[in-house]
Amino acid sequence: MTLSFASGEHSGLLLAALSAAGAAAYAVAAAWAHRRPRTWRAVLVLAWLLHLAALVVDIAGIGAAPVAGGHAARFGFAPSLSMTLWLVIGVYLVESRFLPLPSAQRLLSLFGLAVMLLAWAFPGEYRPQAGSPLAPLHWAMGLASYGLCGVAVMHAIMLNRAERQMRGQKGQGAPALGTPLLRLERLTFQFVGAGVCVLSVALVLGWAFTPQWHWDHKTLFAVLGWVVLTGLLTGRRIFGWRGRRATRWLYFGAALLLLSYAGSRFVLEVVLQRGGTH
Repeated sequence: MTLSFASGEHSGLLLAALSAAGAAAYAVAAAWAHRRPRTWRAVLVLAWLLHLAALVVDIAGIGAAPVAGGHAARFGFAPSLSMTLWLVIGVYLVESRFLPLPSAQRLLSLFGLAVMLLAWAFPGEYRPQAGSPLAPLHWAMGLASYGLCGVAVMHAIMLNRAERQMRGQKGQGAPALGTPLLRLERLTFQFVGAGVCVLSVALVLGWAFTPQWHWDHKTLFAVLGWVVLTGLLTGRRIFGWRGRRATRWLYFGAALLLLSYAGSRFVLEVVLQRGGTH
């Protein structure tokens, strides 16, 4: 995650140690993904736990000096991506106990390594405690919808890959792969549905209870993402959309969600080098 000695030397050392250990564990997991499956899983669980500890220390601002006379949390585009991928890996660790998904092993490990280093380099900024007691729930629901849609995208990628492999084997006269395509497809849209439900709650909470709600680019992209993903679920139910048409809608909706917070904060923090509460 991030290293900030200005917020407290001991906090910075703890965060640096957790970040380095987590990144190293993800790197080992990526190297062992297909060589030592059992060891890989144990190392990935360790990396996931270290990732969680770094998130807690980083985002909660443990050891940080008070900002504007109160407690502050640190957040930005990189911590949001880090938390999103942490949720995706957590879902994968549970799901892989029942449905082996070996094609995602190395990819998730490398992504875990990347987001921890990214959040270490771009920590975001400290912000005073939210004015509404329900504002943190709004943020949590938004991140949860990120994670659920991220899991849906992961399943869609594996689904498309399995379909291509099956078509290739059929063209060669070989038997089709034993990949559970229907189950992958069902799980993909279950996660899309869950993501849309959680995103709906986040949008309602943001509109009703956060004191700074306004129609900016972040809100617009979030609403557009909700419209696209809801349209995907509607098209699947009414017209039976599946295959590439469905996954294209999913990728587009997920990209809009990514732009809604992480994308807008990236532009503000890195491109424009501006802070603030936008």
